[in-house]
Amino acid sequence: MFVELAQDPRIDPSGLGTERDTLTGFLRWQRGTLELKCAGLTPEQLARRSLEPSVLSLLGLVRHLADVERIWFRQILAGQDVPLRFISDDDDEEFTGARPDPAVVAGAWQAWHAEVAFADEFTDTAPDLYVNGTTRSFGRVTLRWVLTHMIEEYARHLGHADILRERIDGAVGQ
Repeated sequence: MFVELAQDPRIDPSGLGTERDTLTGFLRWQRGTLELKCAGLTPEQLARRSLEPSVLSLLGLVRHLADVERIWFRQILAGQDVPLRFISDDDDEEFTGARPDPAVVAGAWQAWHAEVAFADEFTDTAPDLYVNGTTRSFGRVTLRWVLTHMIEEYARHLGHADILRERIDGAVGQ
């Protein structure tokens, strides 16, 4: 296990909260799980790739999820014209650029924390869950849809993180 249950920093979503509280609570829990699965690792361990030819790594997941947060909350819902930090049209830069360099690791976490903070502020101040934006793939989507999608996005990638972490040091659970 990563931490003893009594020391788990994640907060379980309330079973009696509003719809917004439930969605944001589950997303917060997923984000906290990503941090747990990466905790205590060196830059070399965070950048370690799964198996050839895959470029998947925990650091790559942090970089990828920073840009996923940026896409959905800044670009689509807030309508900001901001470039992506790591994802490019040419290749899997969010993964191939995940190098075992302390500055690269620090930059990835800084970007992820900044995007999470923006997403939380946007969600907390949105008048309702019907706030929406337009995507090329899905057409118009609401904040409700984006929050649900983000929970799914994290859950899928946390499955990858489980395998990566177990391969690095044998840690499993949570």
